[in-house]
Amino acid sequence: MKSLWLDRESPFTSDEIPDEKHFDTIVVGAGLTGMVTALLLSRSGQRVMVFEARTLGAVTTGNTTGKLSLLQGGVLSALRSQYSLKVVRAYVEANKSGQAWLTQYMEQQGVPFQRRTAVTFATTDDGGQRLRKEAAVSRDAGLDVHFSRDAGLPFPVVEALELEGQAQIHPMDVLATLAKDIRAHGGLIVEGVQVQDVGSGLPLDVTTRKGSFSADTVVLATGTPILDRGLYFAKLEPHRSYAAALRVPGDIPQSMYLSIDAPTRSQRTQPTADGELLLVGGYGHPGGRAASPQSHLDELLGWANKHYPGAEVTHTWSAQDYQATNLVPFFGKLPRGHGRIFFGTGFNKWGMSNGVAAALSITSDILGGQSDWATVIHHRVTSPKGAAEAIRHNADIARRMIEDRASARKNPEITDETRPPEGTGVVGLYNGEPAAVSTVEGKVCLVSASCAHLGGLLSWNDAEKSWDCPLHGSRFTPEGKYLEGPATHHLQTSVGKNSDGRKKD
Repeated sequence: MKSLWLDRESPFTSDEIPDEKHFDTIVVGAGLTGMVTALLLSRSGQRVMVFEARTLGAVTTGNTTGKLSLLQGGVLSALRSQYSLKVVRAYVEANKSGQAWLTQYMEQQGVPFQRRTAVTFATTDDGGQRLRKEAAVSRDAGLDVHFSRDAGLPFPVVEALELEGQAQIHPMDVLATLAKDIRAHGGLIVEGVQVQDVGSGLPLDVTTRKGSFSADTVVLATGTPILDRGLYFAKLEPHRSYAAALRVPGDIPQSMYLSIDAPTRSQRTQPTADGELLLVGGYGHPGGRAASPQSHLDELLGWANKHYPGAEVTHTWSAQDYQATNLVPFFGKLPRGHGRIFFGTGFNKWGMSNGVAAALSITSDILGGQSDWATVIHHRVTSPKGAAEAIRHNADIARRMIEDRASARKNPEITDETRPPEGTGVVGLYNGEPAAVSTVEGKVCLVSASCAHLGGLLSWNDAEKSWDCPLHGSRFTPEGKYLEGPATHHLQTSVGKNSDGRKKD
């Protein structure tokens, strides 16, 4: 699986690891949040280094659907059910700021994007009621939304809510431009360097797989924080969703669409040199908890083909987003970091605006300032409903850990002769320890089935051929190499062996 955005020859080439060891700020993660933060700090005169464990945009930003919208399904009414209107308005202002900064930047830099009407639609009466609640809260929060019964879709809808003047972008065009701009202001961007820890002293020691560095400030822009300080992994729920690009005969509706009913169904267009494509997305599930992720993708493609007969699939991909249990994104200072470690997370599938807003707020904090909307969000009080959701979420995780460990012992024993069918993986016991073995492109790999974060029992992702953790969303290749999530190490490969390499008795 490779996204439409990542399926091209990248104009970006990584910098070499420098001899220089100290920087004003080290940014961890080269997605949209990290790159905007790096640019703003570089422009201020700071010496900035960006470390990316994989490649530019390889994780969420390069696998988004690229919608830059203030109309976000049922987000605002969900927020209003837990918070005052003041907090909801602050959330909207944050997203307005993120959207305004990014569209202005693209216009200044000549990065192409398209202005579109955003449409949230309902296909059931229950969805229609939820849509009316969303409309009322949106208006109270200052958005000029209006209803339309003709959404222009090839299937009937009960009701549709519209907001004009939103945008759709090519995220990798944006990242490539940001990278060039960062370098023009003296910043460095190094791919293939995974940060594993940040010390607690000053200056901050930054430990990577390829050496140690130090910085006055560190910004974690890694989707979910890679440091467990503050226990944010316990305040976030990972959600995996799917997307596809299709070549469709005939005309394609030109708005950006999102269903308020489950399963989520999203669509937009994307101009290419070979004509316009239809992009569809949705059909998500909690990360690592689907019996067959491939079936979710198949359902998405089935829905698209039903309503766009003759569509030809050109790309399929998937992305992981994190939702805060109390619904509001987290950004700012990480606990136990002397006020010098910053982070942003919990963008809940709206990272194009929330991610930039987080970057603006983090940069203001570092340079000495802050916006009114950030102050309101920082000082919000989690509602009883939000606190109860956090308790439920973590109780569910604890139950899952117990049940998974028990189930592993009931699975068939894994031996050196275990060979799963092509494209599959199985979990069981190898010399008494949880192990995971898979076969991908004829290669059989045996790794520990315990997540390198907190030991959750991994599950096989048959869509992306990866090992995914159902607890906090860490993901690994069949060979056990880290892909994303709060883990900072690869999976163990010496399963069931003593330190000298011999099998355990």
